[in-house]
Amino acid sequence: MADPILSVRGLKTQFFGPEGVVRAVDGVDFDVFEGRTLGVVGESGCGKSVTARSVLGIVDRPGKVVGGSMKLRRANGEVVDLGTLTNEQMRKYRGPEIALVFQEPMASFSQHYTIGNQIGEGIKLHMGLDDRAAKKRAIELLDMVGVPQPARRVDDYPFQLSGGLRQRVMIAMALSCDPRVLIADEPTTALDVTTQAQILDLLRTLQKDRGLAIILITHDMGVIAEMAHDVSVMYLGRAVETGSVKEIFETPKHPYTRALLRSIPTVLAKPRTRLPTIAGSIPHPFDRPKGCSYHPRCAEIIGAVCEKAEPPAVDTDDGRQVRCFLHGGMEEAKAGLQGASA
Repeated sequence: MADPILSVRGLKTQFFGPEGVVRAVDGVDFDVFEGRTLGVVGESGCGKSVTARSVLGIVDRPGKVVGGSMKLRRANGEVVDLGTLTNEQMRKYRGPEIALVFQEPMASFSQHYTIGNQIGEGIKLHMGLDDRAAKKRAIELLDMVGVPQPARRVDDYPFQLSGGLRQRVMIAMALSCDPRVLIADEPTTALDVTTQAQILDLLRTLQKDRGLAIILITHDMGVIAEMAHDVSVMYLGRAVETGSVKEIFETPKHPYTRALLRSIPTVLAKPRTRLPTIAGSIPHPFDRPKGCSYHPRCAEIIGAVCEKAEPPAVDTDDGRQVRCFLHGGMEEAKAGLQGASA
């Protein structure tokens, strides 16, 4: 496989408040390859969206990226560590290199400007086109993402569009400067099933035509199964299991991954039977459990080891990475606990 377009190692993002420090992202690793989709999945509050914002350098205050590297390989072969850039320097890469499709378009668009003006703003900034050329480019983009009557719709305001059309416009805006990496943060949230399928088909088509590398953030395992090539399962700021979509769905190794998959309804399930649920909920950010962060909810907990020691990231024989003592690190953890108590 070719070198990744984006390689993230040890990413840490924290929020500093009067009550303490929230470790929203706590050592995340992943690679994104040309023409492939990395699905990032997990419950709400596990750090998926903060990870995306960290890569783009748009973490809201009082948050800050405090560690790790985010290396972007440009088309000319130059490798840039995005984590070392100032906000002013990052503007060079937002749009032409990496773009984000926000979770809620209505909250992301300004209601006081037409969609053509808002798409054209980035085009003029990064591509140096004048107003007329930028509007022409905006119409072409709207047509490309399937907005009907693009020459007329380009002068519409966001509130005049349906949810599905706003999402298409958001994708058009993200693609306006021909990025190589597209981050889609819950792109089908609050859309009906038919519109959701259309948006996912659009992303697949754009990826095939442009060779886009896509990071797809979602809590929907069905969307992951349909769209992703590679999967990163996140829990409380960390990736607990990574691997190919086939491996993750056929032979999940981490107890959290297995619990997520068991909660999905299937056509083979008996009618009127309750779906399995994951016990408990994600801990409060200021009350993170000691040891393995998942152990209070885990049905396969291994006594004091899981309660007191953090499992390392273990590389398995099939090329996956798992953070669980079921797959390695047990003896080292026991020795460390014995040494601490001696």
